[in-house]
Amino acid sequence: MRAVTTLSVVVLAAAGIGHAVVTSLDEDIARVDPFKDMKNRPRAGHGMNVLLVGTDGRDKVSERERRRYRLGGDPCHCTDTIMIVHISEDRERASVVSLPRDSYAVTPAHTDPTSGKQHEGHPIKINAAYAEGGPQLTVRTVEKMTHVKIDHYLEVDFTSFMKTVDVVGGVKICTADPLKDRYTGLDLAPGTHTLEGGQALQYVRARHVDGASDLSRMQRQQRFLAALIERATSSGILLNPMKFRDVTRAVLGSVRADKGFGTDELLALGRAMRSFSPSSSEFTTVPIGQMGYVVKGVGSTLKWDPEKSARLFRSLRDDKPLTVHRPRPKAVRVAVAPQQIRVQVENGTTTAGLGKRVDTALAATGFRTTRTPVNATDRAVKRTVVAHDPGWDRSAKSLAAALPGSELRAVKGLGATLKVIAGSDFRQVRKVQAQDVYQGESGVVTGDEVVCP
Repeated sequence: MRAVTTLSVVVLAAAGIGHAVVTSLDEDIARVDPFKDMKNRPRAGHGMNVLLVGTDGRDKVSERERRRYRLGGDPCHCTDTIMIVHISEDRERASVVSLPRDSYAVTPAHTDPTSGKQHEGHPIKINAAYAEGGPQLTVRTVEKMTHVKIDHYLEVDFTSFMKTVDVVGGVKICTADPLKDRYTGLDLAPGTHTLEGGQALQYVRARHVDGASDLSRMQRQQRFLAALIERATSSGILLNPMKFRDVTRAVLGSVRADKGFGTDELLALGRAMRSFSPSSSEFTTVPIGQMGYVVKGVGSTLKWDPEKSARLFRSLRDDKPLTVHRPRPKAVRVAVAPQQIRVQVENGTTTAGLGKRVDTALAATGFRTTRTPVNATDRAVKRTVVAHDPGWDRSAKSLAAALPGSELRAVKGLGATLKVIAGSDFRQVRKVQAQDVYQGESGVVTGDEVVCP
């Protein structure tokens, strides 16, 4: 939300709507000093790194809204969401990295801000750093884990989130599957929905839609942020001074930021980011190496993959894109990503090299082929067959979509590897893409890939 507010200021500044508007906004932001007395910090890289945190804040929500959107329970005074937002030095790209709130972390040695008591470093879940030491310990813990220097700190809560969504007129979200979570009350049928504040909060908070828990929740948060950017940049809201005033008033009343993120910084950013759009943004989550990593006194945590996460944070420090952006490909949408489907190709004809040709074409489309095609027992197959275990029917349908005219054939006991028996009718492999782009191998998506088409 704060990233979008920043973007709002940027567009207005670039459009010449005025220094006075931006200056008045600066006065509305509550200030915090998360960098006080910090020493031995990571080396500064290129671009700007913003630590964006969403705090619980349910104690500020009305009783009626707490009941309606199932926000019951005591506030945890912790960070519900943690993201590093990297703005490139040329101000043409924003890279957003979600840090799972259950990530295993070790705090640096620190002083309790309330009691003044000294604490040695100790294991925690990363979202508990806020409750223990506020914004300063949160920043120090993130810097220790990522070796990325944080330049600015921005904090929002439930109230500012809901107000922001309402004042922009709702945000459009698409889902291929039903989304239902009895804990938050989220209940969305497949299709396109315009979510207002309370519903949007349910959407980004839901953790029990599927077995992926917090990981799928972070993906929904990334989708939502991309959709919110699109809404803000495509609707004219940012260029309407009165509407912009309403948006900023809704947001800034519940936002806290570091003292250094002021008018001059916003104006400088605004002059540079004239052509920012959803395709300029990219989203990912820190790669996880071990789920359910149990730590005594802490519980079950998520342990980052040391090599993959190091590469990710090195890209942020070096101001490099996390992925090469490509225009949205023209591909058939399928339920299961090709990268998740294992395939054995058999040549069901007497045409030499056909099996190799099919295997290569499927691999080029993303399917995990064995790269060792074999000859089928029956060498007189006319129609290409996709044979599959009945338990893998969704994968089989996705594979069949890449082979127009092929026949689906259920074979009990075939297991997880699907079989393609190439027939004399084979002509080409059609490009397919998962409806959920997060199923891809890289885990990085651009904003225009996750907003509604």
